Amino acid sequence: MGWTAADIPDQHGRTALVTGANGGLGLVTAKALAAKGAHVVMAVRNQQKAAAAVEQIRATVPDASLELVALDLSSQASVKQATDMVLAAHDRLDLLVNNAGVMAISEARTVDGFEMQFGVDHLGHWTLTALLLPALLRTPGSRIVTVTSTARNTGRPVDVANPHLEGRYGAWRAYGQAKLANYHFGLGLQRELERAGASTASLIAHPGMANTDLQTVSVQGSGGGASQRFGVFMAERTGMSPDDGALPQLRAATDPAANGGELYGPRFVTSGAPVRRPVLRRLGIDRAISKLWQVSERETGVALDVRIPAGG
Repeated sequence: MGWTAADIPDQHGRTALVTGANGGLGLVTAKALAAKGAHVVMAVRNQQKAAAAVEQIRATVPDASLELVALDLSSQASVKQATDMVLAAHDRLDLLVNNAGVMAISEARTVDGFEMQFGVDHLGHWTLTALLLPALLRTPGSRIVTVTSTARNTGRPVDVANPHLEGRYGAWRAYGQAKLANYHFGLGLQRELERAGASTASLIAHPGMANTDLQTVSVQGSGGGASQRFGVFMAERTGMSPDDGALPQLRAATDPAANGGELYGPRFVTSGAPVRRPVLRRLGIDRAISKLWQVSERETGVALDVRIPAGG
């Protein structure tokens, strides 16, 4: 029998922050962690939808310990404001799940001028992670899980000269770049943590084909392109449920046997029980990670400084 949510160890006394926790895989992740006793910080943009998500979780987990924080990953100012709120309330953080994202939408820019998919899926999480690192590094055995996608296999490493694909935009090209950035970020962060001798671990996960509202949002955000409509069709007919799609990131987040630098996904790539998958595309990965760090620090103005706090 494969790994299930029943295998999540007791989470009492632990604090977890999940981005995009008001729907889809993020909601499932928040609910599963709360059911095991974690205090879950639900970092979300749509507060009305978030309130409904809290009610949905408490309908089955009446004693769930939940906290809402407003977070718009398309705004660096919002990310910084959210991290200030979290750090004011929590000096330690056991788990950060970088889950939220947008997929294959029409070309758009964030308030900071970033290409929307790269800006939300990667740069927003870059700044969030960098600013929450002190609390994570202060917490022995803490973990950071970044959610990627099989679409990373179609993506190209970020171009230092044109990270926002000006004049080269394609909805799926941008999504592939963003999800490959998530992949390189998770692996690069683990290297930095190891160099610093930190006990914090960085892992990556992908859900395979899961039938969530991500596909519907993609159709709405792209004007209903043929490829997006086909994605909805396939997800509805062959996709896993959100409960099953969230298992890889839950396993990466909680399995005591999981280690930093590992990738978790469905056994059969798009479906199946969550298992450790091989880390591929190693050729040129050092250069790709270096370029991603250069672009991320330049665009956000935020350095990812892995420095263990005194007494940590």
